[in-house]
Amino acid sequence: MKTRTGLLTAAVLVMGIAAGPSVLPATASAPAAPSARSAPGQSPHAALEAAVAGLPHADTTAALVRVGGKEGTWHGSSGVHDLRTGRPADPAARFRAGSVTKVFTAAVALQLAEEGLLDLDRSARSQLPDLIPAAYAGVTVRQLLDHTHGIPAPDFPGTTVEERYADRFRVHDPRDMVRSAVSKKPEFAPGERQHYLNIGYTVVGLLIERVTHDSYEHQVARRVLAPLGLRDTYFPGTNPHITGPHNHGYQTMRLDDGTTGLRDVTVWGTTDGWAAGDIVSTTADLETFTRALFRGRVVRGPLLEEMFTLPEVTDVETGEPAAYSVGLSMKVLGGREVWGKTGGRWGYNAAIASTRDGSRTLVCSVNSTDAKGQGMNRTAESIMVAAYGRP
Repeated sequence: MKTRTGLLTAAVLVMGIAAGPSVLPATASAPAAPSARSAPGQSPHAALEAAVAGLPHADTTAALVRVGGKEGTWHGSSGVHDLRTGRPADPAARFRAGSVTKVFTAAVALQLAEEGLLDLDRSARSQLPDLIPAAYAGVTVRQLLDHTHGIPAPDFPGTTVEERYADRFRVHDPRDMVRSAVSKKPEFAPGERQHYLNIGYTVVGLLIERVTHDSYEHQVARRVLAPLGLRDTYFPGTNPHITGPHNHGYQTMRLDDGTTGLRDVTVWGTTDGWAAGDIVSTTADLETFTRALFRGRVVRGPLLEEMFTLPEVTDVETGEPAAYSVGLSMKVLGGREVWGKTGGRWGYNAAIASTRDGSRTLVCSVNSTDAKGQGMNRTAESIMVAAYGRP
């Protein structure tokens, strides 16, 4: 494991193409990562070091962590770049950030609301009448953003990870995904419950394109990536590879010989996520974004409060109070509110988080072999608890 204290400058990465998928047995091993060291004169952050120690192991092959803010900084990496060579994980690697994409999408939507191009209380149908049917006429832009819209998920081919892997290069059109979703009955009346799904953000991405007469990707780049200098953050489009240096992702699944093991899933199309989950980034870029967002440099004025306001409804699955706002989610950790967003793609988990005042920020990437599983990856959970405390 490598650890460094102090703020790091994001490196501009050399562009390249990832290698194709390969299959490894469940018992594939790699040399142990280097032991932890702290910079001279700095006290070690033992909990964080312990959270990422011992990688790779059964459910995680690599972890990259950056903790910042007024309470101190800690940067660490652990694990391997890939299981075949066993070389140390690249701390500046790009990775799939999954649903962290939603924070970028929400930020652009709120900027457009500030400019009068989007009205959070206006119906989505009024601007997308060709796509949103009368059955969903009451769904507003705000409800799309805070998951209280009631639109069900679209249908995708396959239900198991093995079936999804076989279909990994399929290109999904966002309009087709919306048509699939709105062809079904609403899950609940708009604004009455909350159900976290990608589809609301797919619609928001299309709204952004409709009101700006521009692509969603270019609007995010122009409004967020370029102003903040996020040079290592990009949208992959239909390219299933991660460009530039990256650590390989692996997923536990049934292999061709019928056994269960790890398959290299680094190369995998993400068009099913689009504005809800396809961004690629680095921990350095996401730290810059998180700090700027919480300081009011991305979304300004009263509209920023939309990201820190939970709807007063209950979750449709758990019955618990709503945990998702516009773009973010909230969890009480260590006795204080922590706001942020997690994301998952096959082989990769990511998270950004911060206290409301920015006194402690966290960004992490975890190459998890159980990504998109029922529970939270144990390494990712340990990192979160080490940074903020227990729920």
